[in-house]
Amino acid sequence: MPILATPTPGPLLLTPTDHTLIMIDHQSQMAFATHSIDATNLRTNAALVAHAAAGFGVSTILTTVAEKSFSGPIFEEIKDAFPTAEVTDRTSMNTWEDANVIKRVNAIGKDRLVLAGLWTGVCIVGPALSALAQGFEVYFITDACGDVSVEAHERAVARMIQAGARPMTSLQYLLELQRDWARTETYEMTTGVAKKFGGAYGLGIIYAKTMFGASEGSHAA
Repeated sequence: MPILATPTPGPLLLTPTDHTLIMIDHQSQMAFATHSIDATNLRTNAALVAHAAAGFGVSTILTTVAEKSFSGPIFEEIKDAFPTAEVTDRTSMNTWEDANVIKRVNAIGKDRLVLAGLWTGVCIVGPALSALAQGFEVYFITDACGDVSVEAHERAVARMIQAGARPMTSLQYLLELQRDWARTETYEMTTGVAKKFGGAYGLGIIYAKTMFGASEGSHAA
């Protein structure tokens, strides 16, 4: 008997309410030595992720390492998305070994995590493998992460995939949360984030709207 298809999303797709986003160590000192992605793209992608999460009301944890003594403040683009959010500073390279971060994870109480940060091979691999070992589902946003070399980033990505974590990109994250242009309550926010941080895709939205009054889906001008 053939499988009967239904118009329903698969369970591995993210929704705004089913996960916690943890943005880790998007800081100046960490970015200086990041060479797997240029700083402009890194900041833009991190901003896209942060503004998407803020717009959709995703439970989000922001964390830094040695902010005052070495690494500097979190990117302004992230603070702009979460102007009143607590930023948890740590001494541990592995975020998952910080008791204050774990307290926040447990207080939110969601079993699915999305990670992004610097560096991929240390500050993302550490919590990814640790959370997986404790039974959490883990996703990570590859282009909102970076490492000291392309090799270091790619080996970290491979290591996490082998352990069961699921990779995605920043624009994919935004559009997966929206997923249907008929969702009018978040349409303007989603396209607004895309226009500001979505690169060529955002330019396309601006062009289509300006020149033809065009909109995605059923959103007629």
